[in-house]
Amino acid sequence: MTTATDRTDELAGIVTSAFDDHRPLLIKAGGSKSFLGETGEGEALDLSAHRGVISYEPGELVLTARAGTPLAEIETLLAESHQALPFEPPHFGDSATLGGTIATGVSGPARPYTGAARDFVLGTRIINGRGEILRFGGEVMKNVAGYDLSRFMAGAFGTLGVLLDVSLKVLPQPRVQTTLVFEHDRATALQQFSDWGLHPWPITGAYWEDGYTYLRLAGAESSVAAARTTLGGQHMADDTGFWRAVGELERPVLDDDQPLWRLSVPPAAPAFDIEGIRAIDWGGAQRWLVSNADATTIREAAAAQGGHASLYRGGQSPRFQPLPPAMLALQQRLKQSLDPRRILNRGRLYTEL
Repeated sequence: MTTATDRTDELAGIVTSAFDDHRPLLIKAGGSKSFLGETGEGEALDLSAHRGVISYEPGELVLTARAGTPLAEIETLLAESHQALPFEPPHFGDSATLGGTIATGVSGPARPYTGAARDFVLGTRIINGRGEILRFGGEVMKNVAGYDLSRFMAGAFGTLGVLLDVSLKVLPQPRVQTTLVFEHDRATALQQFSDWGLHPWPITGAYWEDGYTYLRLAGAESSVAAARTTLGGQHMADDTGFWRAVGELERPVLDDDQPLWRLSVPPAAPAFDIEGIRAIDWGGAQRWLVSNADATTIREAAAAQGGHASLYRGGQSPRFQPLPPAMLALQQRLKQSLDPRRILNRGRLYTEL
């Protein structure tokens, strides 16, 4: 366990000075997710020393930690009480931190069944683009009127504020977990994902690649056993490493020199005609494409199915699908209210932000 340190005042001073000087800052910590999104511009603002768990109440299922806290430390602490981060965040490297995880909004294979990273954010403390320290939300789940700004930080890539602390809802680890394997072509797998979703089975992962479908069941022993008996399939003896590799994008089918695209589409979208689909996750909602095809062609194919495409590895900018004018205008107004001089992670998400 690393030493806990609070660098709030120092970080706020740097941001205040940058605001006065109209000087852009590029937020960083572990750097494990720097390949996501655009490069951005500005002088480095390092949060790696702002770390440590501030509070953890296993009985309340709530943890609060500073942004620079290593993700592995948090997961180890939770495991001691048989608890976990329900959205199963990928690390993408040993240096992963809590702040980077929430800022990029990444979630693992359990995301459609337990929720996304933003769904478990109870509160945040940030430094806005003026150098002001603001707190949003708290440490309890409650209904609120208006915008939940703490959850806006999830997936904002640091463009709305410097994350200082994050409060998260955690959940108990499932008592039993097993994975069933079936031989399916891509179209059959998508149909099975849709059919399985109609039943109250304890599904926490549904993935397809290379002619095989992998269905993870987790929860109470009785419910897992009942689903396994009904569904059939082959049992995977030790599935922990498999699902870790799925979340970390370390499956061999994705190891290619060509650009890697993430297509986010409705789960029931058919197996549309685009060459290079290597894997399907999230019960059909997340599809991984390895292709040198033109970006416009790929994005048009995803949009035709009601989705969008993001470039994960390789290729050229823009990495994210351009926003419709009305949505871009809304994002720019939000950016203006929190970071009026655009000094925080300028261009990290979209060039206009």
